[in-house]
Amino acid sequence: MSQFHKDLLRITARISRGESLEQVFDNFYEAFKNHVPYDRIGVTVISEDQSRVRSIWARAEYQPVLLGTGYQAELHGSTLQKIIETGKPRIINDLEEYLRDKPDSHSTSLIVKEGVRSSLTCPLIADGRAIGFLFFSQTRTGAYQDAHVETFQEIAEHLSLAVARMQTLERLRQLNDMKNKFLGIAAHDLRSPLAAVQSYSDLLADPDTIADEERKEFILNRIKAVTTRMLNLINDLLDISAIESGQLKLDLQPAELTPLLKETLANHELTAKSKNINVVGEIPEQLPVVEIDARRVTQVIDNLITNAVKFSPKGTVVTLSANQLAESVKISVSDQGQGIPPEEQKKLFQEFGKTSVKPTDGEKSTGLGLAIVKKIISGHGGQVGVSSQVGVGSTFHFTLPVTRQDS
Repeated sequence: MSQFHKDLLRITARISRGESLEQVFDNFYEAFKNHVPYDRIGVTVISEDQSRVRSIWARAEYQPVLLGTGYQAELHGSTLQKIIETGKPRIINDLEEYLRDKPDSHSTSLIVKEGVRSSLTCPLIADGRAIGFLFFSQTRTGAYQDAHVETFQEIAEHLSLAVARMQTLERLRQLNDMKNKFLGIAAHDLRSPLAAVQSYSDLLADPDTIADEERKEFILNRIKAVTTRMLNLINDLLDISAIESGQLKLDLQPAELTPLLKETLANHELTAKSKNINVVGEIPEQLPVVEIDARRVTQVIDNLITNAVKFSPKGTVVTLSANQLAESVKISVSDQGQGIPPEEQKKLFQEFGKTSVKPTDGEKSTGLGLAIVKKIISGHGGQVGVSSQVGVGSTFHFTLPVTRQDS
């Protein structure tokens, strides 16, 4: 067995022993100097939604390292995306020339400022899926002119284990954090309404209350409102838990959107009137057939309309609209509410991602609704988004792909 393969086995053993990512890569950096040429090595991972890459480790023979840990960039439309598509390494033997051709490449400009002149980039693959990239770099032009690409691919294959393990541990940490948040919400947000139900029940046990029909009806209505709130909270917690564990299954069936949208809209008209808000529809009579889980899509629209009413002042209008795009249907819910500050909009589709905007009538919120919306729509192959202006209002929208015969 060659020394190269012996060193690879040592790296694999370190990964199996559970050493930290930094320890594994630091040892790799030192051990392979005699096997392959580099003055710098960097590692990035691909985000869960496949939209961005993030640097998680970098080391060089020089200082400063300008493109270091934490650097992020868009993946879509980048040359890195082409590496994923081909599954093959990319070699650039003159980065200054490359930068002249692509002057908008911020990451390239940073490493060129560091003094790097050549690079070899390998995709990191785990379970047949690209999870990141391994960057070898040198300060000499043409350093990888005669590189044995197979050697770099073999290294990347082994180091993919370390990155995949890190991602698994990070995911477990996130799930543990979410579990703790679930427990905190359940303990906090269920204690008060349960205490209220108990108090109302005690009042109903009072003979004077039972004799007073008007007072009895008021208390029963309050109990119903409180228990509905608790049920909504529990449903949200169960939904997000099922989604995160991969247990939320969608029953996709061809469906006509127009009647579904109109029926959902009608269900909100009466509730909105209690707040003096008018809910209206701009729904075409003819929309293409979509393959959806009708119950879950209705849940998405219910959530968006409920939120719009919740955060809108009295006397305003909430609009449910739909229009056909080239290969999808776009459904939007617009309000004339407070609007959301631009810097807070990134929180909207995250679990427990509450903003500084408060409901206009003291309504309660778990901070889970929009996260559920995003995951349900992603399960349908669609996308969600928001446009908002403070003091003017917000529009939340999502898309649903049309069925192939209607596309």
